[in-house]
Amino acid sequence: MRGVNRVMLIGNLGRDPDVQYLEGNIAVAKFPLATTETFKDRAGKLISQTEWHTVVLWRGLAELAQKYLHKGSLVYIEGRLRTRSWEDKEGNKKFATEVVGDNLIMLDKRSDSAHGGLSHGSPATENLEGFNVDIPNHGEPSQDLPF
Repeated sequence: MRGVNRVMLIGNLGRDPDVQYLEGNIAVAKFPLATTETFKDRAGKLISQTEWHTVVLWRGLAELAQKYLHKGSLVYIEGRLRTRSWEDKEGNKKFATEVVGDNLIMLDKRSDSAHGGLSHGSPATENLEGFNVDIPNHGEPSQDLPF
């Protein structure tokens, strides 16, 4: 039987994407993504629960993230889980579980001068051919971010 490894997240970036270039000029972006669920407890009190995910984007998506995403950006990420392991300098085994994204949708509304000079309400579509990217024009991100 085949397995399924798919992750779909909507959340806010915890910091600007960290982009590095590997041998062969291959771009890799990494950033934390916060997802928050809200529910009511038995007493009717509203409870918010935030989970943090490490997102990794490769090549064109990494360059797109570097150009258009910033701390607080609201995004939809679709991808797969990957767990890596390594030994640190002291010989201790370390593990990291990451979301390797293969689809990115920017959910922020862009303003005129902030975020690279994109015009208000106009999606960024320059040089996006060949990327699996959609940039809709939605409302402002929530101002009650957990960071």
